[in-house]
Amino acid sequence: MERDGQLELYDRVAARLKDAHRMVRALQVPEDVRQALTRKLLIITAAAKQDLPGAARRLDRLMEDVEAGRLPPGPPGDGRDGSP
Repeated sequence: MERDGQLELYDRVAARLKDAHRMVRALQVPEDVRQALTRKLLIITAAAKQDLPGAARRLDRLMEDVEAGRLPPGPPGDGRDGSP
């Protein structure tokens, strides 16, 4: 029974990761922000191999942040953080 629940969670996480990658590709953001988000998704994908429930939580938090417009900052001096 436990195995069935794990497979179901795996299927959900895999589908959410696929959707998340699609969403990140469609964002109208600077390329460095897109790359930072993609790296985060790849880290979550790797983490899923060791800790699937933890990876699912991390993915949920990341997607909540993206949907709320809380994106990683660009590099210093890109004008988005108020610096010249």
